[in-house]
Amino acid sequence: MDMEYYNHGTAADRWERARMFFDAKDYTAAARVLGGLVEEVPEQVGPRLLLARSYYHSAQLGRAETELRALVELDPVEHYARLMLGRTLQRQGREDEAASHLRIASALAGEFEQV
Repeated sequence: MDMEYYNHGTAADRWERARMFFDAKDYTAAARVLGGLVEEVPEQVGPRLLLARSYYHSAQLGRAETELRALVELDPVEHYARLMLGRTLQRQGREDEAASHLRIASALAGEFEQV
């Protein structure tokens, strides 16, 4: 399929198409749709988070990390983005970097270590 298919329709149409691909576990297709959507509305958390998840699940970890870092910059208290960034860094073997993001994600989610 050419990129015109992925970029066809309104933003709402493309959001639904991306969610359909994601739900069907076609993460690469979801990322193709979401890439253009995120370019149009970079300030919206939802499309960028789903794009990061699509990259993560399709093992495009560098791209996932880039999107997740942008999300954390955009919304520092978005705990799921922090959690995913930590997991993405873990999958890349970067445990030390991952640890701080995972701790912050736990704190933001209200999960505290018992002392």
